[in-house]
Amino acid sequence: MTVRLTRLPNGIRVISDSMDHLETISVGAWVDVGARYEPKHLNGISHLLEHMAFKGTKRRTARQLAEEIESVGGYLNAFTSREHTNYYARVLKNDMPLAVDILADILQNSTIDESELAREKDVIIQEIGQVRDTPDDLVFDHLQEIAFPEQPLGRSILGSLQSVTGFRREAVRSYMHSHYRGESLVISAAGNLDHEQLVSLVENNFDKIQTKRDRIFDGARYQGGESRVSRPLEQLHLALGFPSIAYDHDDYFALQVYCTILGGGMSSRLFQEIREDLGLAYSIYSFSASHADTGLLGVYVGTSPTSGNAVIPVIAGEMKKLAIKVGAGELARARAQLKAGLFMSLESCASRAEQLGRQMLVFDRPIESAELVEKVEAVDDAAVTRMAAQILEGPLSLALVGDDREFTEFDEVRANFQTVAEL
Repeated sequence: MTVRLTRLPNGIRVISDSMDHLETISVGAWVDVGARYEPKHLNGISHLLEHMAFKGTKRRTARQLAEEIESVGGYLNAFTSREHTNYYARVLKNDMPLAVDILADILQNSTIDESELAREKDVIIQEIGQVRDTPDDLVFDHLQEIAFPEQPLGRSILGSLQSVTGFRREAVRSYMHSHYRGESLVISAAGNLDHEQLVSLVENNFDKIQTKRDRIFDGARYQGGESRVSRPLEQLHLALGFPSIAYDHDDYFALQVYCTILGGGMSSRLFQEIREDLGLAYSIYSFSASHADTGLLGVYVGTSPTSGNAVIPVIAGEMKKLAIKVGAGELARARAQLKAGLFMSLESCASRAEQLGRQMLVFDRPIESAELVEKVEAVDDAAVTRMAAQILEGPLSLALVGDDREFTEFDEVRANFQTVAEL
């Protein structure tokens, strides 16, 4: 294994994977903070802070940040999730010092200029509007909200119009100062690099980061229920959700195999039954989102307003069947898909750096590929049926965007999933 890990005195963890056959590197700063850390009046501030980091520092203007990274052919970007924030750069192998310098600059020296803040709030309001105009994005925000109502995990990562317009410079600065600490920061890199050089660069550039932080967020309370947004659309967008498990649960890999068999590809049960055999939808898939203390297993389908009532019993039927029996062939295919996805990700320095960063934030250690493969291979049919039955025991969440005039009542939808009958 070419992975090396160094823990610095200020709490920053530096991890890298040397891939000497490449001409590039990917380096990212992973911060252990995201949307679920936010009180209601600060909903969206993690995402806003990610935007503001690129709007100028004490050393560089926003234009200079863009020009410096692109003058060497590099790429700089960031994203915010419900539990993490990531800033990353892709550069040629000799430009790692510049990449680390820029990442350190935006995380330590951002000015959070008043005029830039006002403009960026307007940009995010446009982003919120774009989601509202995109039903197959909007439906997932509503699913999350109905699954975890009145709590940070159920709120939009982007925030609301009210919260975003209310942000003030000092609140943004205070939030950054409180959460961007050494103990919450991982520098992860992969590509044609030298680990000792990376450590030296991090030590020299991240010299203003304070060590201690409080890792505080509200515990999740899954509830379930229904959300409908009635619109005169050609497609009825449906997202179904069930309570699932955290990423450190013993059955995490059984969940991944189950999700793959259910709706993880063209050979999955839902794709074959709903799209190929019945022609009821163009897009149909299952998904799994695990968090520190909970998870959500979901199914999305885009169908015609007249086919919504026909799709639901089919989805429920396939989920019930999986709680009773798993075929040897589909179990083998699902394990092969997961293993192939793992090994394919190892061939990309960007994917590898992201994988290592996530592993450090979640498990505080890198996980060897052999260990992951072993866990996938250990999933048997009994584990999958056990997981399938457990998923069906939880309350249903239903989010709908589209023309729902012919769609049935929530209680009738829910009744389809409540009994695992002999099929």
